[in-house]
Amino acid sequence: MFEIIDMDLKGIISIPYLKIEANKLTVILGPSGCGKTSLLKLLNKLISPDSGDIYYCGKNLKDINSLELRKEVVMLSQNSPLFPESIKDNLKAALNYHMLPIPENFELREILKQVGINKDLDDKVLFLSGGEKSRVALARVLVLDPQVYLLDEPGASLDEKTEIFITEMLKDICQKKGKTMVMVTHSKEIARKYGDVIIDLKEYSRG
Repeated sequence: MFEIIDMDLKGIISIPYLKIEANKLTVILGPSGCGKTSLLKLLNKLISPDSGDIYYCGKNLKDINSLELRKEVVMLSQNSPLFPESIKDNLKAALNYHMLPIPENFELREILKQVGINKDLDDKVLFLSGGEKSRVALARVLVLDPQVYLLDEPGASLDEKTEIFITEMLKDICQKKGKTMVMVTHSKEIARKYGDVIIDLKEYSRG
């Protein structure tokens, strides 16, 4: 799916070779500052390396249009901004940006159920808790149904029980729908239990 060859991001990470396989949940571990978030951004072309090459499905990212790439490779950042309007408005905004059709309300409610949100589509995001907002942000990624999910600590603002619930749900999507997921986490327990592949980025860190 992804191949990284002789890639260097000045002062952060240096990777001689790394392969991220398709249809697997790859977990990225490592201490703060070792470049975990930077790696996700590199895979999504939000930033570019100083040298080296990154390939997606055999094609160099340099030769892929960034907007076209992000239709297939979607990133969930730790602090994804949400609109203060309704949950539905936030889901629709993501779909409109990617020029995708808006599903029926029952389909959107099913996605909310997937992420464990017991709220109405018309409820205002402004009044949700921090954990609920993070799950709306995750629902906004799920509704796009991309081929690749880049997830930057999706359980960071959740309690342990909810984090496990979310991770199990993501693992299930990965297995049943043949999706590729690259997930950053600080939890070695989560990594060991759910990761098909574990990458310790400390090995490549220049920090």
